[in-house]
Amino acid sequence: MTDTVHAAAPTAARVSDAYRWTQLAIGVGAMVMIANYQYGWTFFVPDIQKKFGWDRASIQWAFTLFVLFETWLVPIEGWFVDKYGPRLVVLIGGILCAIGWAINAEATTLNGYYLGMIIAGIGAGGVYGTCVGNALKWFPDKRGLAAGITAAGFGAGSALTVAPIQAMIKDSGFQTTFLYFGLGQGLIIVILAFFLFPPKAGQVPAVTQNVNVIQTRRDYQPTQVVRHPIFWLMYFMFVIVGAGGLMVTANLKPIAADWKIDNVPVTLMAMTMTAVTFAATIDRILNGLTRPFFGWISDKIGRENTMFIAFGIEGLGIYALYMFGHNPVMFVILSGLVFFAWGEIYSLFPSTCTDTFGSKFATTNAGLLYTAKGTAALLVPVANYMQQSSGTWDTVFLIAAGANILASLLAIAVLKPWRRSVIAQSRA
Repeated sequence: MTDTVHAAAPTAARVSDAYRWTQLAIGVGAMVMIANYQYGWTFFVPDIQKKFGWDRASIQWAFTLFVLFETWLVPIEGWFVDKYGPRLVVLIGGILCAIGWAINAEATTLNGYYLGMIIAGIGAGGVYGTCVGNALKWFPDKRGLAAGITAAGFGAGSALTVAPIQAMIKDSGFQTTFLYFGLGQGLIIVILAFFLFPPKAGQVPAVTQNVNVIQTRRDYQPTQVVRHPIFWLMYFMFVIVGAGGLMVTANLKPIAADWKIDNVPVTLMAMTMTAVTFAATIDRILNGLTRPFFGWISDKIGRENTMFIAFGIEGLGIYALYMFGHNPVMFVILSGLVFFAWGEIYSLFPSTCTDTFGSKFATTNAGLLYTAKGTAALLVPVANYMQQSSGTWDTVFLIAAGANILASLLAIAVLKPWRRSVIAQSRA
């Protein structure tokens, strides 16, 4: 008996936890560097509009194209990572990010900005998908927490540079800012790429033995994953929860303006800002914090139980924002609650996906699920159209709240028992 155990000994020795956390930290650093390509864009739009006189909707197509190319190509980039390791994809991603914003710095036509943001989107998606996938592989024992910390780098990473970007746009112009931030961030990503490694067999702990967190022993190929109906249930849930949060992200200022509270000063925790600035700042921070927080909770009590709680809070939060958000103080507090209960989708879904389908192809499989963010982004214009046709945000809020309550119930009533039986079958 002992001979067979020795024969199946791991090919590499277990690495220290310090080594694993270093790999995670390098991934987080790269995520912080791509955050501005998405979250910093909003600061450039007014100046682009002022210089060229294009209408805002046309300029914002650049943002939509960025999100689509950032999300929908992740499975292809993930396939390269699973085959060749993380270094090459992050290296190329950093170069593409730099090129994208360098194009924006020189662009004089809308198509120029569309091209710049598409190239930056492909680069950012490569970095995002790789770093999340690498975290999932290094931490089979703390998958929710590891994915959450990595995704937090993207969610909260831009909070550090909100002031510097705005200051540089004001002092040196938006084109210089595009060039310097684009090249600077891209260069740091390229440097970090050289320090990223995938785990070898035996370097990480075995799959978790936790009554609440059920994990498969089988590694599904991406082609098997997309043919599995449970994948599409997760996809549907990701889209309906994602759309609500993206709708509030994209329309925070217009909603506040329609409710005539955007420039009302609000004082909380001995700080005073206008309602919309306060809300945007708190939202960035909470949207980052929620990812490791709920990821860590899900490692303890299980993924679906955590989804039930988080999506439930999100549904109630959106409904409360609709009911009481016309008060500036309540607008700041409730929009914060909405973002706190929303950002965790970026840790819960990748970890649930890897628990269900195995870690060998984790980057590709989690990438396939991440394309739901791109699909959800396409629903944002629908929300604006609904608001225009009715003149109020009422229907939008009620649908978003209902969608979250639906996802919360699906998690506990359908996904949980179904996933348990899928994993039991894979073990048999």
